[in-house]
Amino acid sequence: MKRVLSIATLFPNAHQPRFGTFVARQMEALAKRDDWDVHVINPLGMPPVAMGRYARLLDAAISGRENGVNVHRPRFTLIPAVGGPFNPAMIVRAALPLARRLHAIHPFDLVDAQFFYPDGPAAARIAEELGLPLSIKARGADISLWGHKAYANRKMRAAAAQAKGLLAVSEALKRDMVAIGLPEEKITVHYTGLDQQRFRPQDRARSRAALARDHGVPIEGPLLASVGALIPRKGQHFVIEALAELPDAQLVLVGEGPDESDLRALAAMKGLAGRVHFLGSLNHDGLPKVLSAAEAMVLPSASEGLANAWVEALACGTPLVITDVGGARELVTSDTAGRIVARETPAILQGIGEVLAANYAPADVAQCAARFSWDNNAAALGEYYERLLA
Repeated sequence: MKRVLSIATLFPNAHQPRFGTFVARQMEALAKRDDWDVHVINPLGMPPVAMGRYARLLDAAISGRENGVNVHRPRFTLIPAVGGPFNPAMIVRAALPLARRLHAIHPFDLVDAQFFYPDGPAAARIAEELGLPLSIKARGADISLWGHKAYANRKMRAAAAQAKGLLAVSEALKRDMVAIGLPEEKITVHYTGLDQQRFRPQDRARSRAALARDHGVPIEGPLLASVGALIPRKGQHFVIEALAELPDAQLVLVGEGPDESDLRALAAMKGLAGRVHFLGSLNHDGLPKVLSAAEAMVLPSASEGLANAWVEALACGTPLVITDVGGARELVTSDTAGRIVARETPAILQGIGEVLAANYAPADVAQCAARFSWDNNAAALGEYYERLLA
């Protein structure tokens, strides 16, 4: 059995159970194959004085075996808002002694990073110290945001030069990686996975009734869902503006983030407070019910890799109205999957109207996500790792 040490700042913990769940599911699926022993170092950034949400995060800094994966959670010093240039070095300072101890007890074969910044440069230093090959995965915002900051780009390019292989979650993201100076010949596209037992079409009427019972969302009228962090990049304000032109529709927002107060204020200003429902962060049992209840999942992002929420919505039989970002065109390959629209309210409104009018059968929509599974994801990842070790 080969051993991989993965550096992952995106990873769920007791305080943030939905944070980076796609990374956890990927590594759990790999561990289930019985040919890889998987260790994850999930560094938790803490300011010098941990207050508020950081105090709660401090309580989640617990290591252990989670669903077949050995998870280690050292703490590193984080300076909120201004610590970006220093985070890779701070992660190394916290994680390298642990990595050395684990490697001395039972040597690893490979080091990887699950996000390009700050994980990638930190993993590069750890791989160098342990004398191991390195892999780095890009997921979206690491390239569109960090890749365009000069200090981060320099570190990312140096890490990529050291790496034996790189991963991208879509062909579109691969092109974006090349555009910021990462070596194309090293990049392999590795699509996300999906829990097909959990994310599947459920009876829409029953799902809508459950949503009314559990969250007070009225049963009448079309239902739109928007799943993603409440941040400007996700564009939920466009969806609220479109809702103003859909007098019978309801909108549920699934996710948390700093934009919530502004989005609530926008809904109130538009007279939509009773039709915009903030559900917060839902677990993976609650999310399929919401997606199955909705007639469309609308997410006008400014940038993405290949959003897990897109795939999960399709698997539940819910067509998409999304912008032409990341791997959108790799997923929306037929009208049945939904519409790709411009990031402006009239275009989003038109896309919603077309999807509602088409009333695609959920089973037909779900076929658009049939190729995605965590088993397929893990098999592709294992084969890629093997190539790096050959």
